[in-house]
Amino acid sequence: MATKAYILIKVKAGKGKPVLSALKSIAGVEQIHACFGQPDIFVFINVADERALSDVVITRIHAIEGVEETDTHIVAET
Repeated sequence: MATKAYILIKVKAGKGKPVLSALKSIAGVEQIHACFGQPDIFVFINVADERALSDVVITRIHAIEGVEETDTHIVAET
């Protein structure tokens, strides 16, 4: 069963555009929104399962230069 989640991302000052660009290349990312305030970026992702979600967050997103912190919210019901 697919896993959908919102990933809230805090970014270092001045790194927003490079982080946005890197996020666009991640499979499963359906929406990316840069916002005023904290967090800086909201991502909506749709992946195969929670293991895939964990891999994306830990291996891909945390490896992007400028990402300081993430907060992941798995969708419970739509």
